[in-house]
Amino acid sequence: MLLPTLFFLAQALVSALAAPVLNERASVTVASASVVSAFTPYIQFARAAYCTGGASVWSCGAACNAISGFQIYAGGGDGSATPFWFVGWSPSLNSIVVAHEGTDPTQFLSLLNDADFFPDAMDQAYFPGISSSVLVHGGFQDTFKRSASSILAAVKKVMAAKSSSKVTLVGHSLGGALALLDSVYLKIQIPSITTKTVTLGVPRVGNPAFASYLSSFDLTRITHELDPIPIVPGRSLGFAHPQGEIHQSSADDKWYNCPGSDNTDIRCSTGNVPNIFVSDIVDHLGPYNDLWVGTIYC
Repeated sequence: MLLPTLFFLAQALVSALAAPVLNERASVTVASASVVSAFTPYIQFARAAYCTGGASVWSCGAACNAISGFQIYAGGGDGSATPFWFVGWSPSLNSIVVAHEGTDPTQFLSLLNDADFFPDAMDQAYFPGISSSVLVHGGFQDTFKRSASSILAAVKKVMAAKSSSKVTLVGHSLGGALALLDSVYLKIQIPSITTKTVTLGVPRVGNPAFASYLSSFDLTRITHELDPIPIVPGRSLGFAHPQGEIHQSSADDKWYNCPGSDNTDIRCSTGNVPNIFVSDIVDHLGPYNDLWVGTIYC
């Protein structure tokens, strides 16, 4: 576990120390208890993505048992070059669900994927018509491509079976990055759908143009206390978060709505974790609404 953690910290040091301070400090408010509680089903799906092993059978112990009535239609990935994923139907959310496994500090190959952080134009084969000014993390896009067509086919299958056009996308860490890319991809490929995306501890995925592109999406980015993952890749490298952050603070046991992109208020992730020396990698795994997320918790 030590080697991949040091590898991550080296990248974080390079990208976070020189990050410029943005003037984004919009008004921060406390999220209500009902809003916070409503995130639990999405956290459960992100948790389960680590535990299914890419199987198309809904049987992964406590993580799957916590989501009653879920009907899985497809699963895939190998847990390394291609993180595990699944697509299915949630009666409780009345929605198709797409979930991706993320980066676990004990998984070295996933961290190698994350290390290819140079921004690339979005591939027109997957994102036809999107502006060439919209750039995303090269490693994330390469990982996304390995499951994109299978996920698209599975979503279409569930749409036909359930006569539904509502798609919910979830993921933790790298899985959150893939969920963001899926959100854009699926909306371009199937314009009739409506999407809701909830990520946990997601790193920065693209440049300010990508963040701006997502401004019209229904997106929630949950960040947790001193988690260092959301502060990389650094803003000095041209990366930016989209809107939608809600930050969980353990210090006062409150969740804060953080408007804008990379809100620098101390009650938000970018303001609370200015560099890796004040971060805590354990906060990346939770707890989110008392739930820990990662392979070691399956």
